[in-house]
Amino acid sequence: MNDPYLTFVNSQFGRTLARAVGLPQPAPLERWQPGEQGAIGGPLLVGGGPLSAEVATIGKALAPLALGFQHQALPLEQWQPDSSPPIKAVVFDASGLRCTAELSALPQFFQPLMRHLASNARVLILGRLPDPASDSEGYISQRALEGFSRSLAKELRDGGTAQLLYIDEGAEPQLEGALRFFLSAKSAYISGQVLHLRPTTHAPDDWVRPLAGRRALVTGAARGIGAAIAETLARDGAKLLLVDLPGAKADLDALAQRLGGQSLALDIASDDAPATLVSALGEGLDILVHNAGITRDKTVANLSPDLWAPVIAINLEAPRLITEALFAAGTLRNDARVVLLGSVSAIGGNRGQANYAASKAGLVALAHALAPRLGERGIGISVVAPGFIETQMTDQMPFALREAGRRMNVLGQGGQPQDVAEAVAWLAQPVGGALSGQVLRVCGHSYLGA
Repeated sequence: MNDPYLTFVNSQFGRTLARAVGLPQPAPLERWQPGEQGAIGGPLLVGGGPLSAEVATIGKALAPLALGFQHQALPLEQWQPDSSPPIKAVVFDASGLRCTAELSALPQFFQPLMRHLASNARVLILGRLPDPASDSEGYISQRALEGFSRSLAKELRDGGTAQLLYIDEGAEPQLEGALRFFLSAKSAYISGQVLHLRPTTHAPDDWVRPLAGRRALVTGAARGIGAAIAETLARDGAKLLLVDLPGAKADLDALAQRLGGQSLALDIASDDAPATLVSALGEGLDILVHNAGITRDKTVANLSPDLWAPVIAINLEAPRLITEALFAAGTLRNDARVVLLGSVSAIGGNRGQANYAASKAGLVALAHALAPRLGERGIGISVVAPGFIETQMTDQMPFALREAGRRMNVLGQGGQPQDVAEAVAWLAQPVGGALSGQVLRVCGHSYLGA
């Protein structure tokens, strides 16, 4: 949707005026464009501990130039601040920091870089959590990375982002997928996130079409974020079954036809919805995306039962019942991926959305609860929690409320449906199993919640 303020402050006159009076100047975000392979669009800088050697090997295939910093043993040309071009991506392996005194390596590494980052720079810090019972200081030191990385994300400028990724022993094969996502334009609206990469199955055979041969079901797919998810999954090679309400059948059928998929008009909250989907998916399913959801906003003082019940039924109960039915029937194949669309409201709460926030917090709990059982068959389940995303719904909000939503994050703007879709498509890959039970926020490092 159109953001007039973002357009204005990035015009020549608007930029001058914003600087003169001290207005915030959110930068336009670089997003993935057709024809790109998800590679790094500029120099990559690598440094830190033992994982940096593997990062350097992967990075040389992803970036036009890979440089080392404060690590002479890396098979890379060393970064020269006076002669090297602006840095597009940075990976620092902090997994070797095992005492609080060693944490000083963080400012020693990053301080010289901060004025040499390109616009829309991507920063990724790697860690490794030891057993707190046997190495309490190491565990404390590694958890300290979370505060540093989230604060660093708030200091980056011009659309820059930063994440922290803990890597378990044995999870190294999934590192390339994480680098391809977090160091590329596909993660444009994700920042300040902390995730834990665990051992899981193989990496994709084809990074251009990583979902080739996989069958995907997307609910609430007729328009908005659901349609963007469907388009992105199809781009990555998935075969689609798209589901939405009977009233949206025309849009649903048109989208399915354009993407070469199938459509099914169905109320997912109906009693027979789980059985209907088991029957429709007789050949099995590899990717299940629960996107369908509704809002019925009222303060608790005005929250009547008819505003509470449908939100819980559609947003929470339907995903639970459908997932459990597909799993019990064997329709959800081994090594499948389940992605639940949550919300930052579930994490920080939101006035007038107690029903909605409760339903989305329930989805987070659903992922936590089902992850061990689904994991016995290699199935990963995770949550994507969007913040303020520009859709037809947000475009109808009152001006002041809409502007507040857009600016209440570090990147100073609303996200796009594509931002959510890219996160879903990434979690639909094998890496989704390594992140099972976790929440990935797509919110521009929102000020709402932690």
